[in-house]
Amino acid sequence: MKVNTSSEGARALLALAPVIPVITIDRAADAVPLAQALVRGGLPAIEITLRTDAAIGAAKAIIADVQEAIVGLGTVLTPADLERAADIGAAFAISPGCSPDLLRAAAAGDLPYAPGIQTASELMACVNAGFDVVKFFPAAPAGGLAALNALAGPFPSVSYCPTGGIGEVNASDWLAHPKVIAVGGSWIAPPAAIRDGAWDAIESRARAASGLRQARG
Repeated sequence: MKVNTSSEGARALLALAPVIPVITIDRAADAVPLAQALVRGGLPAIEITLRTDAAIGAAKAIIADVQEAIVGLGTVLTPADLERAADIGAAFAISPGCSPDLLRAAAAGDLPYAPGIQTASELMACVNAGFDVVKFFPAAPAGGLAALNALAGPFPSVSYCPTGGIGEVNASDWLAHPKVIAVGGSWIAPPAAIRDGAWDAIESRARAASGLRQARG
């Protein structure tokens, strides 16, 4: 099965850092100092989730003012969400799951995209649509590393970005898996830290997370 360009692009971007900060932001005004802290800490690829009214404004602000940041939209649920990501100049898009309409729209475009999967049937749909980089979500509740090992057997060409239930304590365990290209996590910049403007603490956590690349060997 031929891999489409949006999946190839997702592989390249997700490989830039071992952790993709998953950001839920309530105030667009916090976006730029947050992104600056993450970039200083060595995590340039940032997923802004479409879970709040401020998400699009936050993503636009980072794209405009933090050139070193690589901004993607997460919680992309529909083809319209995917189109919004492209329209604002997002570098990539990620979904918690997949649907036939969304896979078709992503395969027809050039925006780097990673669909979400939890089951072998969902993964088959993604592979048949040309996607060999997926988000495994929710990673820990869906069976953890044991489930990922089970999926990796019949799908040897697929790489994963596990997200959900992953934090600073267990991230290195996931990153040691040969099929894991990066992990996603909210522990780098939790909503409370963003609201408090704890940029130094966020930078420190980002720097520790960026060092996990070396821990992989």
